[in-house]
Amino acid sequence: MRILVVEDEIKMAKVIASALKREGHAIDTSYSGAEGLAMAESEPYDLIVLDRMLPEVEGVEIVKKLRESNISTPVILLTALGTVKDKTAGLDSGADDYLVKPFSIDELISRVRALLRRPPIAQPNILTVGDLSLDTTQKTIIRKNKQISLTSKEYSLLEYLMLHAGRTISKETLIKHVWDFDSDILPNNVEAHIKQLRKKVDKPFSKPLIKTVRGFGYKVES
Repeated sequence: MRILVVEDEIKMAKVIASALKREGHAIDTSYSGAEGLAMAESEPYDLIVLDRMLPEVEGVEIVKKLRESNISTPVILLTALGTVKDKTAGLDSGADDYLVKPFSIDELISRVRALLRRPPIAQPNILTVGDLSLDTTQKTIIRKNKQISLTSKEYSLLEYLMLHAGRTISKETLIKHVWDFDSDILPNNVEAHIKQLRKKVDKPFSKPLIKTVRGFGYKVES
């Protein structure tokens, strides 16, 4: 998934971004409230990890502005303010979760996983299309009892396609959700990754699941 991290403590932002990248996510990072708000309003993120105390525009105000603009991207607020009143204010602003500093990276990763499974429709831990299954927690892919090894980017592509099984996903949408903002990716790069993905997921088996919809994109269906 594509995640935006908005945190003015640069060291903390880098630690969070690095941990989320290890999970296979595409990460964009901002160190100010104004820039973070602009990015959140203009890019199709799957989740936002947002510090509450930010320069220019604070986190609670960012969430309020996003919700007023009908942007429903799930948000985890990070803050050193841990009173019940502070938590209530954060959640009432439209945030989906609230994590008090200091926190463990493992706990943040767990909260991220939970939120990514939830919106807009609750998703199971294991995605299944035909005889192909993908465990979003263990990061494993199995087809006909055979485990398939994928690169991080191949996994992210397959997960996104399986999350939207049966729907045609354009190359542009895949670029926006699977690669981060700074990546220099062209449609031809997507084609190359899909080709490699097919070699592992489809070629060894009798029935192809990854299908090309000419002129539109790709979809996964049995």
